[in-house]
Amino acid sequence: MRQVLLVSNPASRRGGAWHGAAIAAFRAAGVTCDAVITEAPGHGAEIVARLAPGYDAVFALGGDGTVMEVVGALSGTGLPTGVLPGGTGNLIARRLGIPLDVRAAVRALVAGGSRRMDLGRLGDGRRFAYSVGCGVDAAMVEETPATLKRALGMAGYVPAWTRAVLRSRRFAVRAVVDGRVIDREATSVMVCNQPAVMNGLMTFGPGISDRDGLLDLCVYSWGNAAEAARVLWRLTRADFSESAGLVFARGAHLEVETSPPQQVQADGELLGAVRVTADVEPLAGLFLTPAA
Repeated sequence: MRQVLLVSNPASRRGGAWHGAAIAAFRAAGVTCDAVITEAPGHGAEIVARLAPGYDAVFALGGDGTVMEVVGALSGTGLPTGVLPGGTGNLIARRLGIPLDVRAAVRALVAGGSRRMDLGRLGDGRRFAYSVGCGVDAAMVEETPATLKRALGMAGYVPAWTRAVLRSRRFAVRAVVDGRVIDREATSVMVCNQPAVMNGLMTFGPGISDRDGLLDLCVYSWGNAAEAARVLWRLTRADFSESAGLVFARGAHLEVETSPPQQVQADGELLGAVRVTADVEPLAGLFLTPAA
């Protein structure tokens, strides 16, 4: 790795603060780094589409939304994405075992390897690496103040997540998974590409893999705090035996519609109250990883 492009999002939690440190880390590693700062949502993808050819890799410094802008723009080019964690959740960095200190992340990725994973592609062309969801997880993203995210990082989501769980607000969902129709009441619905969160503390569903060429529908339902506790306890124990509160399905093409319409998030980015159409792109994401 001799020359890289760095795309930094100053609006992310740590993107602006760590921009200079990232450039210095590349210099110390003997890698030429050309850096560009994004100015608005979607700008990262425009930068990559215009400038990426000729570089050995593109690094994204920001949250998971910034990372997916870069990954989506690089899909099919053969160029890898280096994830420098500058956001709140940094779920993709955590999944890949990348250090959360940006300087350490640069050192680890410059000297590391690479890994391919499936991506999900929404109807508007947006890609996701982790999950798309509505209900509890979207409420958590929507209701967490920016000030709390900047101060506490991922822990800042806990109060809003707890409130959403305890509200136990249910809605009707109709999902179509490779032609199979699923009608349920739900408190939370996720289309998952990754198996777990919080270093495996909570597993979303059975057998989820980001390398199987499939996406996983996970429907969770509870009506009060006691039922919520039972469902969440089962997720922490990876207990997916048959239950009215847990429904799972796996496929390459998924459609999810809710009534009334629910706010939707994709890898931590709010999309609005939209109908979800998702297709899998097998092994379309190429990521740099630390050495084993």
